[in-house]
Amino acid sequence: MYNNWEELENSIVNCKKCKLCQNRTNIVFGVGNKNADIMLIGEGPGADEDKQGIPFVGKAGQLMDKAFKGLDIDRQSLYIANIVKCRPPSNRVPENDEAEACLDYLRNQVILVKPKIIVLLGSTALKNILGKEYGITSARGNWIERKGIYYMPTWHPAALLRDETKKIEFWKDLKSVMEKYNEIKN
Repeated sequence: MYNNWEELENSIVNCKKCKLCQNRTNIVFGVGNKNADIMLIGEGPGADEDKQGIPFVGKAGQLMDKAFKGLDIDRQSLYIANIVKCRPPSNRVPENDEAEACLDYLRNQVILVKPKIIVLLGSTALKNILGKEYGITSARGNWIERKGIYYMPTWHPAALLRDETKKIEFWKDLKSVMEKYNEIKN
């Protein structure tokens, strides 16, 4: 584990821990406030993210940004990362060995950020952070507390693009995050 951002970020520059490194354009490490009270964790970068090196800049990220705007959430006040830091081919779900190879980077990010709330965006984030026994359909919208951190599992924004009916639940979940944040902040 690294005690500062510079060492952690330098440690991943030439990462070859899994096969995802073979086709990447950029490592998509994370973005935002490195002292954020709220952290979001997604699955992995897509094509736009791989090209720019920034998480959630494609269509799913733009949809998420609209929700942030509607709820008066400043994206820059959050820290956003993914389970895997390199794009899986054809945006497939990361394989277990790929996720496992990246988890120490993510754990270190969480340690350095020290968030009070972590929003788990989709099944891959939920299963890799809280355990394989969780399912996104049943866990979504329910607070889970572990070691002083509150977790809110919700739909991945890409799921909203495939099924618009999930937008209302996603909105409610983000609203609940802001309510919990205001509750623990005061």
